Amino acid sequence: MTSSCDDGRARHPFINFVDISTALRIRGILLGWILFPIRATLTTLFLLLMWPVARLRLAGLSEAERAVPVQGWRQWFFFPIMVFLSRAAYFCMGFLWIKVKGRQADLKEAPVLVVAPHSTFLDMLVLPVTGLPTVVSRSENIRLPVIGALLEFNQAVMVNRKDPESRKKCVSQICERVTSDGRWPQMLMFPEGTTTNGRVLIKFKPGAFLAGVPVQPVLLHYPNNPDTVRWTWKGTTWLAALWHTLSQLYTNVTVEFLPVYTPSEEEKDNPDVYAENVQKLMANALGVPATDYVMDGRFPVRKLGGLSLPLESPAQETLRLLRRHGFTDAHVEALMNTMIDSCRSGQSTMVTADHLTSLLGLTDRITALKICSLYSKDQTVDLKHVCVSVSAVSGFTSLESLLHTVFTWYDSDDDGLLSSDDLSALMGVLVGVPQYDITEMYSALTSRGRPTEASLQNILMTHPVYGKLLTDCLRFRGLTTADANHKGIVNGLNRGFYNGHKTNNHLMK
Repeated sequence: MTSSCDDGRARHPFINFVDISTALRIRGILLGWILFPIRATLTTLFLLLMWPVARLRLAGLSEAERAVPVQGWRQWFFFPIMVFLSRAAYFCMGFLWIKVKGRQADLKEAPVLVVAPHSTFLDMLVLPVTGLPTVVSRSENIRLPVIGALLEFNQAVMVNRKDPESRKKCVSQICERVTSDGRWPQMLMFPEGTTTNGRVLIKFKPGAFLAGVPVQPVLLHYPNNPDTVRWTWKGTTWLAALWHTLSQLYTNVTVEFLPVYTPSEEEKDNPDVYAENVQKLMANALGVPATDYVMDGRFPVRKLGGLSLPLESPAQETLRLLRRHGFTDAHVEALMNTMIDSCRSGQSTMVTADHLTSLLGLTDRITALKICSLYSKDQTVDLKHVCVSVSAVSGFTSLESLLHTVFTWYDSDDDGLLSSDDLSALMGVLVGVPQYDITEMYSALTSRGRPTEASLQNILMTHPVYGKLLTDCLRFRGLTTADANHKGIVNGLNRGFYNGHKTNNHLMK
């Protein structure tokens, strides 16, 4: 795994582009004009047939009756119909054969099926293969036409990821179901929690492992050339992936059941260890690396002592955009200093793309819009986030100077001490992405005494984990580290290379 905050592109799991030769592209276009409309129409027809079946299964039941497993004639009559319609829908999309390897464990052997890699919305084809086990889904999906009815049929566990109470309720429901001694059906989960390109396994979320019950790992393989099904954070869109997939004569898929994994006592007590060990086992079976990459909010990151470090640094990308626009290093440095001075004035630091265009002296608005999109969902950005994160990766300023500035901004009580929330905000602006889990770092900070500015600088320079921020991700003028591996070399710079990339040494003078 790479160590740079802005590297890892050789195995970046959140980017995927369909690689199609000219000949295959021409064939896809010709077949697509015929196959796509036919397959899309037939698939839609089967989905529409599934809708009333889903509604009828729960018709007339009270909320209390819907909160327990549906049994009796509603189960044996409607369930086989839904399995057939689900498989028919995927058949129409070109999944003519679904190859199955291994044996699916029964409910008593493994109450939970964990499926990886999660590469596409089409992965749901594993449901009819495994007998429509219950799933976990975002609460907003229940309002979608057809999808909402299918989730109700499935008696899925719904969760609002933004609501802590909803997340707690979800965990409670999962644990209740998988320890119900066969009362509830098997549960199926994608522990990665988001789609990737399948070249690595990202960090497993602990939800499937919280109850400490045996799980059965299930691998999904798509041995196709071209590989059209994958849809990720960046790259081929879901619509393009659907077009390419439905335009193939057929699409191969293999569902592979691995032996049931029974947790040790240590794993039962620690779901994170349990999840990590299952991840490594599945990665080994797939022949890919097991990584600590996760999708944290809007950003793909890797974890370092609880901190989220971006795989694609917004600050590095901002620097690239400005340099592409013709800005020299001296110009960028002057701009960052001007923005820091502006933030010190006490005025609002939230600016629009138009204001940023003017502030940076850009000739067009497009670059400002791109910078805004790196840090936020809309056309506004907090200047503090831009000027601090860019300064922290550029080598234009010293650690002491920048740390003093941000400490002053985020010391909410003006008492010279950081609270946990203060540290979260400070590290978020320094690294360039929000920090949702600062507990581990705050504990490390306070274990050395009072959480002062000097203590924070000390932990960044000497801590065996958090010191890696200065050697791997951030870059400050004139800073040497105590890291024996760097032997006093200016941080991040070794014989003309920074973070694995060739650099201009004059930037550090």
